[in-house]
Amino acid sequence: MKLALAQINPTVGDFRGNTGRVFDFARRADAQGADLVVFPELCLNGYPPRDLVNVPAFLQEGEESLQRLAEMTRGLGAGLIVGCAGFDTTSAARQAGNFAAYLAGGEIVFRQQKMLLPTYDVFDEQRHFLPAAEQAVCTIGDRRVGITICEDAWNDKQFWERPLYARDPVAELAAKGIDLLVNIAASPYHMRRRGLRLEMIRAAARRHGVPAAMVNQVGGNDHLVFDGSSFAVDADGGLAARARSFEEDLVFWEIGAPGQADGRHGGPWPAADSADEHEAVYDALVLGVRDYVRKCGFGKAIVGLSGGIDSSLTVAVATDALGAANVTGVAMPGPYSSEGSVIDARHTAEALGIRFEVLDINGAYRGFEAMLAGLFHGTEPNIAEENLQARLRGNTLMTLANKFGGLVLTTGNKSELAVGYCTLYGDMCGGLAVISDVPKTLVYRLAHTANKRRPGAISEAVLSKPPSAELRPDQKDTDSLPPYEILDPILQLYIEENCEAARIAERLDLPLDLVADVTRKVDRNEYKRQQAAPGLRVTSKAFGIGRRFPIAHRFAR
Repeated sequence: MKLALAQINPTVGDFRGNTGRVFDFARRADAQGADLVVFPELCLNGYPPRDLVNVPAFLQEGEESLQRLAEMTRGLGAGLIVGCAGFDTTSAARQAGNFAAYLAGGEIVFRQQKMLLPTYDVFDEQRHFLPAAEQAVCTIGDRRVGITICEDAWNDKQFWERPLYARDPVAELAAKGIDLLVNIAASPYHMRRRGLRLEMIRAAARRHGVPAAMVNQVGGNDHLVFDGSSFAVDADGGLAARARSFEEDLVFWEIGAPGQADGRHGGPWPAADSADEHEAVYDALVLGVRDYVRKCGFGKAIVGLSGGIDSSLTVAVATDALGAANVTGVAMPGPYSSEGSVIDARHTAEALGIRFEVLDINGAYRGFEAMLAGLFHGTEPNIAEENLQARLRGNTLMTLANKFGGLVLTTGNKSELAVGYCTLYGDMCGGLAVISDVPKTLVYRLAHTANKRRPGAISEAVLSKPPSAELRPDQKDTDSLPPYEILDPILQLYIEENCEAARIAERLDLPLDLVADVTRKVDRNEYKRQQAAPGLRVTSKAFGIGRRFPIAHRFAR
């Protein structure tokens, strides 16, 4: 059997476009002699559809698209495995099921419903779908194929220390006798994820003595970026075929034949702290920006370009995502902006080839000072005056977006967002928070990645200057926060591992009062994060849909 892994980038709700994309890849695979073409989870509907699956018309259109696609296979020699959402046939309430369907010869030959429905992190599938009661084997030619959907392959009790579910769909299929295991997936990217998927499927192949393939969605949809990275392994767990990461791809494997004809298999994916994985994070951000802007109907982006490291990285990502002609950088010097900041911003813009504008906010700031002078009389300048500068910049960017079109990209990083070192309706203004899941120390690493792709785009002056919001004289981030080399490990343990302050202090050998001050800031600023623009997820625990804490509470860890 010649297997084709068809890694595509669907758009949620674009049934016609998604169906056409599937058939285009199917025809290409068929022309190259494929017997079976495998597509990602929910590729006809797009993933994640979220509460769209509660709309009967959405499910109905999915069912009709599946039927149309089946009819289109009448002229193909290859069969297709595709993912779709449709009506659960066991429920009188016409609720949704998440299906894998085998299409061949103009017919829907087989349907398998997803059994394990995740409800952790960014997933809430028990809210949206009904689970399968049983796993059935699909016969394709002379092969008995076990078809699973994403999470169905993530509960091997011999691989995981603590399995989440009572049932293991892969083991149940293997007990019935299968010759091939197929997993169709929409598994979002985060650091370390690609290697984990591979090792998990390798373990299942070895345990059950069958070759296996995982075909994963690629592309950005809202907060989530899907890296693709589809692969196939032989019955010994050896890597037989691998698709590219962060782009659509079509790869083939003659099951039973050694190796992959085009040579695009190889060793494991890199470790999370390696330079190669930093390249992957950068690729994820570029893909996330490109698809968010495109799928939301925008063509251009506007970035407040301060001359600092965060805005420089953001504008570099935007340029790689959208092209220089579609990105505008805007410097907005204020009362405490250094001359060097505008120079550095201009250097970055010119190196990237983007449009660059300078709009001085000093006049507007003085106007606000005059307007508020009576009310502020007798008070000392404080955070109100600082935040006013940030809000004037936010208003300026949003006004430009309204006037000329385009999406404002915010430039705040995860470290700042975690502790509230950001201004609501100021630097938080925008439609997409590009690096809101990128800790500050990783921002610097990604800046070097950006410079590999566009040499000199982010100057040494930007890389070496002390971080500053420039909202008061001689301000530095370290006036309010610990150095980022200390702050980021605290945040990683608190946010991603849910460690208590005392345990963090012990693990990092830091004073407890310092750690407790940081964790209090994280808790206190939940209200800001819940008003932030959606951000792109690249770590194992991002703010937003993957971390849902109440704003009003008094629990302290």
